[in-house]
Amino acid sequence: MTPTLAIALTAVFTAVSCALLGAFLVLRKMTMVGDAISHAVLPGIAVAYWLSQSRASLWMFLGAAAVGVFATVVIEVLRKKLKVQSDASIGMTFTTLFALGVILITFWSDSVDLDQECVLYGEIAYVPFNVWSAGDLNMGPIALWSSGLLLLAVLGYIFVGYKGLKMSSFNEDYAAVLGISVAAWNLSLMAMVSFATVVSFESVGAILVVALLVVPAATAYLLVEKLHHLLLVAAFFALVAALGGYACSRWMDTSIAGTIATLLGVQFLMVLLYQQLILKRNHHAVA
Repeated sequence: MTPTLAIALTAVFTAVSCALLGAFLVLRKMTMVGDAISHAVLPGIAVAYWLSQSRASLWMFLGAAAVGVFATVVIEVLRKKLKVQSDASIGMTFTTLFALGVILITFWSDSVDLDQECVLYGEIAYVPFNVWSAGDLNMGPIALWSSGLLLLAVLGYIFVGYKGLKMSSFNEDYAAVLGISVAAWNLSLMAMVSFATVVSFESVGAILVVALLVVPAATAYLLVEKLHHLLLVAAFFALVAALGGYACSRWMDTSIAGTIATLLGVQFLMVLLYQQLILKRNHHAVA
């Protein structure tokens, strides 16, 4: 497999996975959960490094995943049990855990730049160089495998839990009347977002992960009203941005992640302007 194809597929798998999950976050008005989790996992990374004295991806992933799930539980407890507003619960959780991570890194491993390299600035251009080998057999880039498995996991999760996710996203009270466990579906969604964020940030970076979780779904939300349409259109925008952003970055010799995120913003702006033109035209037609 060529490096170009490996990078493109990794970008597509990650983009579509995040966009599908982001659709439910947009409906629940919790789009910044991805940003919260990407920062909150820092103490998990620090503890994993301290315990293993290794920067191997497996240890970092396990530490980050554990704290990511813990962060989602804390956010849900603050929202549901203690009646804290969603934005406040997210903000308090990720700032507290992120600050704790900074302290732990300073105390245990201040000579290792874990925050910048492992959390915020993952570089998708390096995907072809970190390969998985089984004996003498080169199995391909680790990020490609992990992003592909992530997409399969997200598709399976949505397929199995579509009804529960739909009802708990639109009307929690009605879902509870129907016997749907709203708390369980909320927690499972937050856990999946945490899993997607942790899997993705090492290869594409947390900044791009946050953009992929928010922008494609927010763009699709301007155009459609049904959930299955929202999922399909959000995935389409993410796919176009991933492939188009990668092509543009090669043409202009710019950052791949930065170009993809910029193209996502351009998509949103174009759809927003289109929506405003349609509304203005309809207003004039009625007048």
